[in-house]
Amino acid sequence: MRLSKRITNLTGGGSDGWDVFRRARAMEDAGKPVINLTLGDHDIPTDPDILHAMHEAALDGNTGYPLVPGADELRDAIAERVTERTGVPTGRNNVVVMPGGQGALFAAHAATCDHGDTALFVEPYYATYPGSVRGIGAIPKTVPARPEFDFQPQPQDIIDAIDMRTRSLLINTPHNPTGVVYSRETLEGIAKVMIDRNMWLISDEVYDTQVWEGEHLSPRALPGMADRTLVIGSLSKSHAMTGSRVGWIVGPEEAIDHLINLSTHTTYGLPAYIQDAAIYALEEGGEIEDDIAERFRQRRETALSILEKSNDFITVPSQGAMYLMLDIRNTGMTGEAFANALLDSELVGVMPGESFGESAAGHVRIALTVDEDQLREALTRLVRFAEAEARAA
Repeated sequence: MRLSKRITNLTGGGSDGWDVFRRARAMEDAGKPVINLTLGDHDIPTDPDILHAMHEAALDGNTGYPLVPGADELRDAIAERVTERTGVPTGRNNVVVMPGGQGALFAAHAATCDHGDTALFVEPYYATYPGSVRGIGAIPKTVPARPEFDFQPQPQDIIDAIDMRTRSLLINTPHNPTGVVYSRETLEGIAKVMIDRNMWLISDEVYDTQVWEGEHLSPRALPGMADRTLVIGSLSKSHAMTGSRVGWIVGPEEAIDHLINLSTHTTYGLPAYIQDAAIYALEEGGEIEDDIAERFRQRRETALSILEKSNDFITVPSQGAMYLMLDIRNTGMTGEAFANALLDSELVGVMPGESFGESAAGHVRIALTVDEDQLREALTRLVRFAEAEARAA
């Protein structure tokens, strides 16, 4: 039987970008001592107090059908958080709870694009962005963010990518994979294009608690943007709750009403006992959140102290998120070749830049998701490998 083109074309007929990760995981499963810096998942477990709240809610019987938009208390807590962090007045009716940031990305594109419309996203990009667009029948198209501009997207590049059916632009700040935090100037330039061209902006802000330099500015806070911006949020990164799948979309009330209808016909909401744990995390978990952010801040400092001693690659300015991006073109290798050879020779797994689009070719991404001792060892091996390859180039 024939399957739909929509489902069989999610990856565009090519790799989904996770080949090196899968090789590293297979080597680990075979017993090899790989230090795996490929996946942006916490080595920090979800705090026991959050898990206790989830457990108690389940034992108390909160296991039936949930409220599809999200529990009122949870939506209120998210709205309060967004208001405090962005300065934009936000209420319950501006919020819909989603099964993780990934579910929110899919839903946001379903809300903004019809079949055959063009949906833009900035390259380098998180590996699931193109498939999220294809999954709702839209056409994915990239806007390059170039190394010479420190991966800050430029307005003219956005304008050049727009065609007659372009409806939306997806951005991500703090940024995965580069660790760049978009400046006010960058975001104001993006906002002007969105307003001038009457487009939706989808703003993926799941790393908003991980800002090491400067400050995070939500583009929804800029003049004229509140009614044309859908903000993606999540507890995955801020509270080490990746497996709990607590995400949300914040936007104008009309869009949220329709997104609630979409949830009714797809996921039918998030399990209620997980929502109770999310309420606890938002209302009582401030110290937990701060501790997680501080651990990644310390790991970033540790990593930079090792990497900056070498002249054989360039570290992309890392201002936020749990990643570092390295320009390894001085080795004469592609990011993919470097990542595969590093894994084979040094048992260190990193993601090739090409997994995130051609704008990141010749780069590799490091996830700071192991403890400091392992991180030091992995980066010492990486520096040794890069220096040997650069001498041979």
